[in-house]
Amino acid sequence: MTQHSAPMPTPAPILTTAPTLTTERLTLRMPRLQDFGHWVAFFASDRSVHEGGPLDRRAAWRNFASDTGQWALLGYGPFGVDLTETGAYIGEVGIYHPPHFPEPELGWFVVPGAEGKGYAFEAARAVRDWARDALGWPRLVNIIEPANARSIALGKRLGGTIDPSIPGVDPGDVVIRHDLTRDLTQPAPDRSPA
Repeated sequence: MTQHSAPMPTPAPILTTAPTLTTERLTLRMPRLQDFGHWVAFFASDRSVHEGGPLDRRAAWRNFASDTGQWALLGYGPFGVDLTETGAYIGEVGIYHPPHFPEPELGWFVVPGAEGKGYAFEAARAVRDWARDALGWPRLVNIIEPANARSIALGKRLGGTIDPSIPGVDPGDVVIRHDLTRDLTQPAPDRSPA
């Protein structure tokens, strides 16, 4: 099997907490223990099927703790996302890079009541820009199960292009490449296979 030689991102300074990012409607912050109840509910539901779920409480805890622990180990990780106006938790968006991922992934999920309102796009754009500006990374990827059409559409809407030359985690994964060195206000050139 050929190993893909993806550029390794510049190591991030090790942080024990996430910076706070804000957008027009959202506050992105360090995940908190109080978020776990929302995690359990989301990952117990059929809505989590594209995120490795459904999961029982024990498996959800292992994933939650592992993802959150990336901040202390890698200097980046997931952000808890709240509506700024009300403080209501609506999901998680961030950079995921467990050892079996070929490179850092920009990923997301929102709770069912927050779907279809543009929150995932708004939060993912903020994290993408933070990775470029604060970490100096040249690219990020999304690794998406082929049946997850909504996430594929969101990855493209963020300016990414499907790149079949980049490996995913599982066979058939759709990998969307985000070139952070180009002007992100312009649409990405379409390099998707016809």
